[in-house]
Amino acid sequence: MKTMLAFAAALMLVATGVQADDKFITVASTTSTKNSGLLDFLLPKFQADSGIEVRVVAVGTGKALQQARDGDADVLLVHAKAREEKFVNEGYGVERFDVMYNDFVVVGPAGDPAGVSGMTDAPAALQSIAEAEATFASRGDDSGTHTKERNLWQAAGVDIEAASGTWYRETGSGMGATLNTGIGMDAYVMTDRATWIAFENKADHEVLVEGDPQLFNQYGVILVNPETHPHVKADLGQNFIDWLIGDSGQRLIAEYQLNGQQLFFPNAKKGQS
Repeated sequence: MKTMLAFAAALMLVATGVQADDKFITVASTTSTKNSGLLDFLLPKFQADSGIEVRVVAVGTGKALQQARDGDADVLLVHAKAREEKFVNEGYGVERFDVMYNDFVVVGPAGDPAGVSGMTDAPAALQSIAEAEATFASRGDDSGTHTKERNLWQAAGVDIEAASGTWYRETGSGMGATLNTGIGMDAYVMTDRATWIAFENKADHEVLVEGDPQLFNQYGVILVNPETHPHVKADLGQNFIDWLIGDSGQRLIAEYQLNGQQLFFPNAKKGQS
């Protein structure tokens, strides 16, 4: 009898352990939410509230979208709204929600060879950089930042494909690595402001171009569609989304600061669709 009781207790422990180990979700997210320290700030608080662990894969938005399309994530947290909406419309996501925003900036060396310091027209600034053939370092990685940058070059009327490998350099890397490379080359770089604030190896680089409405940077969150990928942890994933766009998540996003500066601004809309 004792042996049977001990065996039953062991089975219960194993089952409990499996259940506990399974209470996690995978979030495919852009690098800026990780590099800025935001997720390190938010996720322990979410886990304390919910008991759900969040495992983050931080990559460029293009790779995050592909990971979610392949069913290798439960939730998507990225910043390329048109591509996010397409992801939902194609049946890979359930619904997209606004979460927060900040902006993009163009940083460059103090010498500013293209003379763009203080400009608030991003396409005009990029046109000046192209005309001066001043070195510009691009992520070139299909990320949300790269998507925005390509759109701005197009608005500037600059053929960056023709310039590739000359004054226009593509790193194929994340934001931090691209900033390191760009600073090493005395190049201009477009970055999200949160990553720039958190970035430590600034050397003599500073923000030169900012304030253009076209540099607005919206973040969205999406549950991967369990009808497309049945293994998606829909309940746990929706729990995270509801927390992130709810009062607790939005308050904490607003509270997060580095060097006395707020990095992200919550803007989830109640009852948004």
